[in-house]
Order: sequence, then C-alpha cells, then structure tokens
Amino acid sequence: KDLPDYEVLAKYEPPVTTRIHASDGSLMAEFARERRLYLPIQAVPDRVKAAFLSAEDKNFYNHPGIDIQGIGRAALRFFTGGPTQGGSTITQQVAKNFLLTSDQTYERKIKEMILAFRIEQAYSKDRILELYLNEIFFGFGAYGVAGAALTYFDKSVNELTVAEVAYLAALPKGPTNYHPFKHADRALQRRNWVIDQMVVNGYVSHDEGEKAKAEPLGVHLRRGGTYLFAAEYFTEEVRREILARYGEEALYEGGLSVRTSLDPKMQRLARK
Repeated sequence: KDLPDYEVLAKYEPPVTTRIHASDGSLMAEFARERRLYLPIQAVPDRVKAAFLSAEDKNFYNHPGIDIQGIGRAALRFFTGGPTQGGSTITQQVAKNFLLTSDQTYERKIKEMILAFRIEQAYSKDRILELYLNEIFFGFGAYGVAGAALTYFDKSVNELTVAEVAYLAALPKGPTNYHPFKHADRALQRRNWVIDQMVVNGYVSHDEGEKAKAEPLGVHLRRGGTYLFAAEYFTEEVRREILARYGEEALYEGGLSVRTSLDPKMQRLARK
C-alpha cells in the first residue's frame, strides 16, 4: 500500500546542462550540477540501444517487467564467478532509480518487482528505455548516455564506435569499478564482455566484434568549464547575468541555450 506513485515518471524533467555559445555558434561554456543532455528515444542510435540491452537486459522487449531467466543466469554467474549480467531488468532499475532507495534488502527488491510490473502496464517499452538511458550515472559528473558520450569521448552518440558504446554500457554497473585510468584492465575486460554479448545477440557480426575488442579504450575526457580561449571573463559575466535574471535552478538544471554577442576571432585579437 505504501509504494510510491509511478505516475511521477510521466512528468519526468531531469536536470539538464545549460550551454553558452558565441555569436558564431561555437560552444563557450557549460554549466550543470548533473552533466546531461536529454535524448528522446527516437534520437538514440540502434547501436547504443543494442549495447545497453546486451549488457543489462537482453530480453527487455519480451518480459513483463521481471525476467525469471535473467535472475537464474545472475544467480548461476554469482556462484560460478563469471561476469555478471544483473538479475534486475531495465524496468526494475527505472523503478529503483526513480522511486526507491538503493537499500540492499529483500523488501526493496520485492517493491522493485511490483513497481516494474505496474510501470510496464502504464508505459511503452521505448518510454521505459528512454527514462533509463537519460537517468543513469556514468561517473565524472555525467548523467545519461548523451552526456556520457561527450564526457568520455567528446563525441555525439551518433559518432560512437562499437567499442565505445560497449564501454559506456559497461559503466552503469559501477563507474568507479571500471574507471578508464585507475582500473583500465578491468574496464577493458568488461567492455569486451559487452561486445561478446552484442555478437551473441546478433547486433554485431563476429568480425566486427573481434575488431572492436582489439581497440584500446580510447577515453578522451572532455574538460569542463570554459571552452573558448580568451573568453573566460566574458563567460563569467554571462553566467552572473543568467543567474540574476533566471535564478540558480534555471542556470544549473534548466538546460538553457544561451547565444551571446562574443566574436571569438575579435576576442583573440583583443587579448593579443
């Protein structure tokens, strides 16, 4: 009776990154508490969906919210020590991330399962996957798959290779466990396991999979803050004006797109 109301998912408006642009459209700066760019499911490339389904929930489009086979596989891998594909479906993870705590208790797990059934009855599979891909945390302050693609590879989701999407799909299990520099070997092993799953599930050919596994992690972290040389003071002035005009929440969570009068070429000459 005391289960949270899953209808809040219909009104989901996550914190989104505010981006400030120069007069020629080039990116000057980004401001956010959670570095996220919201991506509708129609804009998510099939390759990205394939990687996350392979890593997290290969029967996603066929189960009613929980996957009995998946729970069995997770238990078997737990006892044999193989790489885990968790017993929680993507729908259960949505229930946990949005509506419940992360307590490791049987009670929370049962609530999660009941909510998963209810969510499946209320929303389409595509909507559930959209919520999942935009909410998950990837480490380095990045939330959602579009934010993660920029943070880890400085690319849009459409530009990601098989190896890159597989690495991103490996991260939700625990970004710190698969840190690209501190635990590079572990990260590579987990990424290659995801690539193997993509091959097994028919999303990628065997040759494509082998080629992807031969690639290095290739993480190229995108720096935060100011992007245009010589525009730091101007950018800070814009930040203050936006803060005064629209408030802190709009600046750091509202996903504003700000076009300024700054001419990068003139600015560089002025600095010189």
